[in-house]
Amino acid sequence: MASRVDKITTFRHADLDEICSATEDAIRDGIGFNWLLPPGSDILESYWKGVLIVPDRVLFVGRLDGVLAGSIQIIKPGISKETSSFCASIEAHFVATWARGHGLAKMLLEAAEREARIQGFSVVKLSVRETQERAIKLYEDHGYIHWGTLPYYEMVGGRMIAGRFYYKNVDPLTSLI
Repeated sequence: MASRVDKITTFRHADLDEICSATEDAIRDGIGFNWLLPPGSDILESYWKGVLIVPDRVLFVGRLDGVLAGSIQIIKPGISKETSSFCASIEAHFVATWARGHGLAKMLLEAAEREARIQGFSVVKLSVRETQERAIKLYEDHGYIHWGTLPYYEMVGGRMIAGRFYYKNVDPLTSLI
């Protein structure tokens, strides 16, 4: 099976349906996007279309055999965040259950880190539910440093889930451009 990651600025015809389907799969598996159940397809389509029009977001998608199966977003600090302009955040990092085990999560993370370096960021930060053990292992294996835990991060199924916060120092690649 062939895996690849693409940085996208527009959705091809099938892309929007595929990313919505993959998102629904991830939500059902408990990965989230802050939804407990998949919302209607119109809401998901609006969400993903919105991601592409927000200038401070960069979207990468993972494909397995050409089918869009996951994503990762880089969130750049806004112009009012001068004191933290060196730091980008990662959000919406997921791979649909049917596409796991082919290295897409790692490829997406590496693409996001590279893009952050290219854009001149020296720190990448992220947060994750403590129940997402595979994601935690991936981040820790890739040098992310756990700096704190918030016991009241998200409410899932009537139960409070803690969140783990991470950062990683990356060397900007601006000198290579």
